[in-house]
Amino acid sequence: MKNIKIVISSFLMVAAMLLSSCSPESYSLDPITNKSDIKFEITQDFAVDPGGNTVVLKNTTPGVILTWDYVTGKSNKATETVKYAFKGNYTIKISAVTDAGIVQLDPVTVTVTKDNLNYVNDPLWTALSGGVGKKKSWVADNGKYGLAMGAMSYADPSGVVEWGNFTPNWEPEGNANSSTDADMHWGRYMTFSLDGGPFMTVQEKDGTVKESGTYFLDINAHTLTSTGATILRPDNYIANASNWNNNIKVLKLTDNQLRIAVLRTNSEGTWWYIWNYVAKDYADSYVPPVTVPVVDEGFNPKFAPGELLTMLTGGVGAGRVWNLDGKGNPVDWIGKGKGWTVDSTSSYNWGWNDDWAALAGNSWIRFDQWGGKLNYTRSQNGVVTTGLFTINSETNEINLGTNTLIQNSTSWMNPTVNVIKVVKAYNTGYLQKGIWLGTSYDAGKDEWFVFHYIIP
Repeated sequence: MKNIKIVISSFLMVAAMLLSSCSPESYSLDPITNKSDIKFEITQDFAVDPGGNTVVLKNTTPGVILTWDYVTGKSNKATETVKYAFKGNYTIKISAVTDAGIVQLDPVTVTVTKDNLNYVNDPLWTALSGGVGKKKSWVADNGKYGLAMGAMSYADPSGVVEWGNFTPNWEPEGNANSSTDADMHWGRYMTFSLDGGPFMTVQEKDGTVKESGTYFLDINAHTLTSTGATILRPDNYIANASNWNNNIKVLKLTDNQLRIAVLRTNSEGTWWYIWNYVAKDYADSYVPPVTVPVVDEGFNPKFAPGELLTMLTGGVGAGRVWNLDGKGNPVDWIGKGKGWTVDSTSSYNWGWNDDWAALAGNSWIRFDQWGGKLNYTRSQNGVVTTGLFTINSETNEINLGTNTLIQNSTSWMNPTVNVIKVVKAYNTGYLQKGIWLGTSYDAGKDEWFVFHYIIP
């Protein structure tokens, strides 16, 4: 009996422990930190500037991050030195990031009694604003001033995108990609002033002010920050990035051109948007030079009767195999007599990618003239399909019947049509240069999306 009691007692103890461990626990959040517990210092260095232009912001509370909004910029440094060029009252807003949440602290106003224009008397400040006591306006570059292809460019974040050292991956002409003229607000302009303060406005073509605020140009870090007004950008891009005002990268700034970079932060993935501007006075007075347009000789080719068919097949009783140019320049956007890609890296990971490269390495299409018929054989990853094709010699179109040129269902570039167009070809040089087969056409841009096929 004694042994039995011991076992029962042990069982009851274990059960009690299990019940205790399974009982629900209750939690409570720490109360929001009282703003009186957060200590900081804001001091004006009158030894450096008798007018109090130099202001030192110092966080003295361990474990708390302070964000300083000091009118001409923002910072979350533990110690930040601000230099105000113009006299006036500056209200500094402070927010604290604590374990319990964000605490808004009481703002502090400092009074600057004298101008110190040495802080803005710099060639970059002058290029942006026109100089002390002046103002200067900028418009989006429409690509017609000889400075940029259009209003925006793309740059790969894995590369270098810094002041004076950046290489765009793609530079659409005119409008930002997928933007309409209405989105672009052509004619709207932004003005940077150093007349009484670092003021920034955004205006409509008739001068109506849409936004007004202040700005700060960091000539050492090459960044631009604005408060109350935002840089010009098309409406359909606003939601694509979360930082349109703070520490924008300045890539190039001359008397006539401004190029800045904003990081895309939406679900499309990280990329740099490069926005291109031109000085409004320069744009208003610009007279384009008389030039002979550069037109690719192979664009929109003209074929003699039967020439296209011979090019595709090699002639009656013959056949010719064509491979997608996966190791060279496989895809392009061709319009107005020229394309823009130079190789597969030009559109890599948003157009061409590893999946396409693998597909191209194991796929081909063969056109032939056998038995009085026009036949094609399409091989894709070992899967072979055949069919009959026809040619419209007046439009340079090839009809593949029930098939498409090539298939990659995971890609937006996947062809969906059975009629393809020979958009570019060299009548006497196709054996070396290949042909460009268009699978979709953008009427708004007068532009073809094409695949480049070569003879292996």
